Formats: sequence, structure tokens, C-alpha cells
Amino acid sequence: MTPRLKELFFKEIQPALKSQFGLKNVYMGPKIEKIVLNMGLGLDGNDAKILKSCEEDLAKITGQKPVITKFKKSVANFKTRKGSNAGLKVTLRKNKMYEFLDRLVNIALPRIKDFRGLSANGFDKFGNYTFGIKEHIIFPEVSFDRADKVRGLDIVIVISSQNKDHSFALLEKMNFPFIKKGEN
Repeated sequence: MTPRLKELFFKEIQPALKSQFGLKNVYMGPKIEKIVLNMGLGLDGNDAKILKSCEEDLAKITGQKPVITKFKKSVANFKTRKGSNAGLKVTLRKNKMYEFLDRLVNIALPRIKDFRGLSANGFDKFGNYTFGIKEHIIFPEVSFDRADKVRGLDIVIVISSQNKDHSFALLEKMNFPFIKKGEN
């Protein structure tokens, strides 16, 4: 079964973006390539129990087993050692990507305390959007009681587009809650 957001993208959003930007065909418009979730653990990465707990939480959130990332360099000030565990990451593509986006926008983001919207400053020069979440427990899949510590997540949405404006328009049509200009 195709995800609801994927169906909406191909039937309504893609043609709307084509006409909005005056493109020759729908395939020239922006589209989401992949979503990368990253959870940095720092010094907690060496504790097997904490690592396992975070791995289970991230697997529940994404529906996919995360990869354990390692430090590339030893840095004495940060108490890191080359080759030790740094954190976890998951790359979502195709149907899982659309399902995650749908849950993120409609369920998880509204659950953030004092949420006013996402900043529109998270776009890089290629049109990719990056933002952070301070509490991973906003996802309903994660049990608040079972979580030993509230951890943050970095989310990168990789978009194939010609510029930032095209990417912004795509995410806006997917109901991303951006802060309106003039609001704080």
C-alpha cells in the first residue's frame, strides 16, 4: 500500500509545483531524495546498555535498524577516542521516508512543548533542509516512562531542487509548519 503523503505528492503537489514555477515537465520540480536521522551520543556511546536503548528507540521511530557511527579522530578535549561509538544514524528512502514525514509533520511536531514552527533558515545552498529536535520522546512510538534520558535528533531532508525557494515551496505544500515572516 502506498503511503498517503506519497500519493498526495504525485497527484497534487508535483503538478502544482510544475505550474507554480513554470517548468516544462513535472520531473524538473523538486522532490525528496532521502531523510537522514542522526542521534549523537557522545560519551554515552561507550555504555552498551545506553547504546542498545537508543538503538531500540530510533528503530521504533523509523521502522528501520540504525547504524552505529564511530569517531574518526581522537580529540582529548572532547574525551573521544578514534574508533569508539559516536552515535546512531538512519537513512530513510522511498515509502518509509514518506511514512516518517507524514508522522513527523502531523503527529510528532505538534507534540513539542511551546512549538511555534520550524525556522526557514535551515536550508543550505543546495536546497536541503536540516533541523534538530531536542526531545526524541515526542514520537508516540517511544515510551516516555522507558526512556532513561531525553535525547536530541538531527533530521536532514535531502531534496533534489534547483534552489532554496523550490525546496521551501515543496515542504510548505507538504504542510511543514514554518514560522511565518514577521512572527518571532
